[in-house]
Amino acid sequence: MENQFKGSAADLTILEHIENEPDTTQASLAEKVGVAVGTVNWHLKRLIAKGYIKVKRAERKKLKYIITPEGIALRARLLVDYIQTSMGLYRLVRDRSVNAIKTVKKDGHNMVSLAGDGEVADILRLTCIEQGLGISKDGQGYPMLKTVGLKIFIENKE
Repeated sequence: MENQFKGSAADLTILEHIENEPDTTQASLAEKVGVAVGTVNWHLKRLIAKGYIKVKRAERKKLKYIITPEGIALRARLLVDYIQTSMGLYRLVRDRSVNAIKTVKKDGHNMVSLAGDGEVADILRLTCIEQGLGISKDGQGYPMLKTVGLKIFIENKE
């Protein structure tokens, strides 16, 4: 499912970019999506074959991409899917954060240290604050809540 979502995310980004900038190039689309130009070309050919995008020649070597009504509908569906998937991941991380905090509090701790970075660590940090759990700057003697990917681990420091 993750690979399908990545493909859908690329399609969404391509459709949005084309809708906003019909004179875009495959190189600028590749930069926007964060993939090789050949990958963008593959996505475009597929979207064109399915009728989501039309291509018109603007100049001798320049193409103009036009998102069709079907493409606009697809973009809307992909956006809803993206939001639902993102909210599902947010809820998962929130639940894991709350469960880790409950475990730490049940063990009698009111302070923790945190390890990790990125969005998951940000959600954990905010959940700690919301749940009234102090965050130690030096981490000495407190359990550590560590984020790895979407997981949260408790490492007890005695």
